[in-house]
Amino acid sequence: MGRKQLPPYFRTEEAARVRMYKESRYWDARYREERDLPDGYDWFGRYQGFRELVVRELQAGARGLVLGCGTSSLSVDLHEEGLSPLVSIDYSPICIKEMAEKHAGRNGMSWLVMDARQLQFPDGSFDFVIEKGTLDAMMVGERDPWRVTSETVALIDEVLSEVSRVLSPNGCFISVTFSPPHFRTCHYAQPPYGWSVSCNTYGSDFHYFLYTMHKGEKLTPQDLEQGQSLHRPYIQPMHLPTLSDKDDEDFLTNIQI
Repeated sequence: MGRKQLPPYFRTEEAARVRMYKESRYWDARYREERDLPDGYDWFGRYQGFRELVVRELQAGARGLVLGCGTSSLSVDLHEEGLSPLVSIDYSPICIKEMAEKHAGRNGMSWLVMDARQLQFPDGSFDFVIEKGTLDAMMVGERDPWRVTSETVALIDEVLSEVSRVLSPNGCFISVTFSPPHFRTCHYAQPPYGWSVSCNTYGSDFHYFLYTMHKGEKLTPQDLEQGQSLHRPYIQPMHLPTLSDKDDEDFLTNIQI
């Protein structure tokens, strides 16, 4: 079976550009380029591909927050499911201006320029929070998923701490990514967040991962163990290849679909 073409953001020639994913200027430029796309650009597929995993978490009258909304149709899809009010944030002013103008006629939707590390909302403001690819963009500079740098661990903790803070006591947080549990659960399974963690997959030829965190529920012993592993000294498994100093491509850009 032939190799499928990688999405644009994973092509080898894009490696240098991918390193800029943490910079707002990169996204400003990218959103300018994507203005002609009728429905924006969706990482990890459209909402319909994982809808059944989301709708079971939506409650009538739930207040929603979308982190790193980009030009994706996800916010509109969730609003049509009944999430209202629904706030979508991104730290690119270009993106937010475009989306606010495009969807100005939709009641109950708002678009704000905001950093996910510093959510400007009171505690318990939302019943449902979702991010799709936002954390992946923050971690894209990591060369080895087994040994995430302390800087990135701290960055992800900033975001997740804020998500936990703005979630209502029984709220739900969903994170959509291509990172499997042995790499990602350890970040979510931190007791201070006060939530449980579960994982599902979706997709056909290539599986993506959808993590669901329920505020007010406890972590399992296995999840607690994974969470603790994030803070232990790393021991290289014998069967895994190591990355040499000559490896200069982000591990996220080497994925083959």
